[in-house]
Amino acid sequence: MKRTGIDRESTGALKSVARSSPNVDQGYHLMELPTKILIGQGVLAKLGDFMEESSGSKKVVIAAGANVAAKVKEAVDSALKNERTWVEVQAADTKNVESVIRAGADSGCIVGVGGGKSVDVGKLAAFKMRLPFYSVPTSASHDGIASPFASLKGLDRPYSIMAKPPVGILADIDVIASAPRRLLASGCGDLVSKLTAVNDWQLAHRVTGEYYGGYSASLALMSADVVLGRSRMIGKFGLESVRDLVEALISTGVAAGIAGSSRPCSGSEHLFSHYLDLVAPDSGLHGEKCGIGTIMMSKLQGIDWRRVRSALKNVGAPVEASQLGVDDSMVVESLVKASSIRPERYTILSRKKLNSRTAKTLAKSTGVI
Repeated sequence: MKRTGIDRESTGALKSVARSSPNVDQGYHLMELPTKILIGQGVLAKLGDFMEESSGSKKVVIAAGANVAAKVKEAVDSALKNERTWVEVQAADTKNVESVIRAGADSGCIVGVGGGKSVDVGKLAAFKMRLPFYSVPTSASHDGIASPFASLKGLDRPYSIMAKPPVGILADIDVIASAPRRLLASGCGDLVSKLTAVNDWQLAHRVTGEYYGGYSASLALMSADVVLGRSRMIGKFGLESVRDLVEALISTGVAAGIAGSSRPCSGSEHLFSHYLDLVAPDSGLHGEKCGIGTIMMSKLQGIDWRRVRSALKNVGAPVEASQLGVDDSMVVESLVKASSIRPERYTILSRKKLNSRTAKTLAKSTGVI
């Protein structure tokens, strides 16, 4: 019988910020989770009260991009009683992290307001300074809003590194629903990737004996099913759908915290995305590339890849490399070399060992090229 899903048992710069993964192979690992989450319509006005316990009367440093600041600065300033310093985040790189750190001297906490780059920059700055970090997403483009991981340019590796999860997450559905649909569709791509990530994790457990956490895997799969099971409704991006999307992305971040690693959220599809970042750095959003990777990895794993592709189309996410401005040779190279990004992470690509011919066949057969 054809498989249509996962096994049912689970339904240098700033190098000092990277920590070794908890030693789950020796029977223990550390769980770090957000302390509180506030989600709903109009909750941005409650930001001051939400943060009061951690920030007290000390200065607050807010990391945000210019476009986001123009959109929400007045509302944030109105909500906060503290002295505050806004730091413009221009890119997710070490230079911007250092800017936040310099502004954060004598501050009580760091707040990342915006999409992925501001949250990641703020998260790493707060981790390095040993300050509480608050995540205030203005879009739902990927699961970094809640996870203990962050991805920056300028580090010695192209994949996410471990820091700490936010102390608190405040998600205003009105603000997030007004974000460009492309960003929301990208979040859907990151969610469906949990399907292949968990399957890779199960495979590694069977082949190498790596620790596998059934509960965190189930939580990640449940989040993926928000898109896979209700893609037409989610793709309308009404307030109810956006709330479901945000809650699912937060849940996957929590799943990573429970697992003590990125395993339930990141597998072969993320390795493909990370390698594509190297050969085509401006080719698209993280979730978009993960979604396309998930289509192909699903076929390799024997999952119903057509269902994945259909769900992504229903939400308006790209399903072809050309939609990202990526040529066929870049896709093939990324498939062949993706496992070299993290050779210690066993995935379906470790087992299949694609060459240029088989990689091209896979990409063509799934409609990616």
